[in-house]
Amino acid sequence: MSFEPLLSATQATGSIPPLERWHPALSGRMDLTIRADGHWVHEGTPMRRTALVRLLSTLLRREADGEHYLVSPVEKWQIAVEDCAFVVVDAERDGDSWWLTTNVGDRVALGEQQRLTVTATPDGTPVPQVTVRFGLAARLGRNVFYRLVEEGESRGIDGREQLGLVSAGHWQPLGELEAM
Repeated sequence: MSFEPLLSATQATGSIPPLERWHPALSGRMDLTIRADGHWVHEGTPMRRTALVRLLSTLLRREADGEHYLVSPVEKWQIAVEDCAFVVVDAERDGDSWWLTTNVGDRVALGEQQRLTVTATPDGTPVPQVTVRFGLAARLGRNVFYRLVEEGESRGIDGREQLGLVSAGHWQPLGELEAM
């Protein structure tokens, strides 16, 4: 798969290509894994070129079958993702909203459209994630999770005590509190 022309365009504009318009036939399975910690591994070797990882992340989507694919206008390659495709590495408050930044540079504002949901990691630990784009999600990194917990508040919801925070006027759950 030749990504060099797309790399130049992505670096120049920083934009996400129109993946929703690209529907090539499946080309096969690529030996590329996005590990649960957010590191990308190609043929057993960790990818260290940040620009290339960013480029590939802009070509990534998760489809209705639950699988992840790298897509160009003419090729579609299935890849492995251990947990979520991205990891949230930073959070900052701007007024009454929280902004999350992923390990590949996406910024997501928590609000009505982008909400935290608590789901299980591969080892069964409940940790919040947020939808980013094209069916892709980002799991909160441990440091970001603890930062948000410090800012959180508890609320009784559906008969259970939850920890969370409000962003842009919408409740964002961080997890359920155990009964004492």
